[in-house]
Amino acid sequence: MKIAQIAPLTEAVPPTLYGGTERVVSWLTEELVALGHEVTLFASGDSVTSAKLEAMWPRALRLDGTVRDPNALHMAMVEQVYRRAGEFDIMHFHMDYYPFSLMSRQSTPFVTTLHGRLDLPEHQPLFQTFSDIPVVSISDSQRRPVPMANWVETVHHGLPAGLLEPKQTEQSYLAFLGRISPEKRLDRAIRIAQRCGMKLKVAAKIDRADEDYFEEQIRPLIGGEGVEFIGEIGDHQKSDFLSGAHALLVPIDWPEPFGLVMIEAMACGTPVIAYNRGSVPEVVENGVTGFVVEDEISAAGAVRDLPQLSRENIRRRFEERFSARRMAEQYLGLYRRLADSGRMRPHLVAAR
Repeated sequence: MKIAQIAPLTEAVPPTLYGGTERVVSWLTEELVALGHEVTLFASGDSVTSAKLEAMWPRALRLDGTVRDPNALHMAMVEQVYRRAGEFDIMHFHMDYYPFSLMSRQSTPFVTTLHGRLDLPEHQPLFQTFSDIPVVSISDSQRRPVPMANWVETVHHGLPAGLLEPKQTEQSYLAFLGRISPEKRLDRAIRIAQRCGMKLKVAAKIDRADEDYFEEQIRPLIGGEGVEFIGEIGDHQKSDFLSGAHALLVPIDWPEPFGLVMIEAMACGTPVIAYNRGSVPEVVENGVTGFVVEDEISAAGAVRDLPQLSRENIRRRFEERFSARRMAEQYLGLYRRLADSGRMRPHLVAAR
């Protein structure tokens, strides 16, 4: 198939450090190419891919201090894809609702994976207006706030099988990985570790929007003993970081759409202790790959129960459920269904 993948310009594909959506787009694109498909990736110019790269801006916007209105560049990219739509069998967008209006006015099949939260009030009129646009959820729980959307598939994220692997090392701490923000609740992770009398290592980024929150709410908690703040880490550091942890703590306070950090931990054989929010019960198999908990007390109890779990079995369940190849094959099945239905639709021809 001739497939267009359209990524946000916020990060490179793949990103050098943090960046969930762009990393998933990279893994999916590389698997599709490996499966023999002709893939064109619309992304920032500093992206690295075995597909054909169409650079929509020289570098990732998070690294480009000259850009003050990223919406302008994303709108221009959607227009460029629209003008080339006839070159593809299917177009796969990863840009939320940006393509809905324009792409619904052309005949090439397209689909959008929604990577973010959908529980805000303004999402209701949006999905009521565009109720026929095909969209993919990354968890079943993500769908709940907007049941009127045209959901065509749920596709859980997947990692390349060899990207992260268990390392033979002694486990000596609890881990927190990802992003420091109010909804990720690093403060809870710190208190859970303190309850258990264990060290907590924190590998996380701080977005500009969360700098005040970090300075006011978090920095006072990480100044003492028992908490080590490492900062943002890349994929090449995660196997060692996660393998050395007794468990990854995910004490979130929001409807997490998926949560890549959970399957990153599983790839390393590391159990996940996560709050029962959003996608967590779909991703974490309670008592198998970790524990789904309700509060700090039950999280501390789960830490005591960690010896019941097999790290080898956790890695095996990752391979069975969350590989990038499984993700790509599921998307290919969807692409073919959409392409077949598109061929059956009458195309509008403008009168001369």
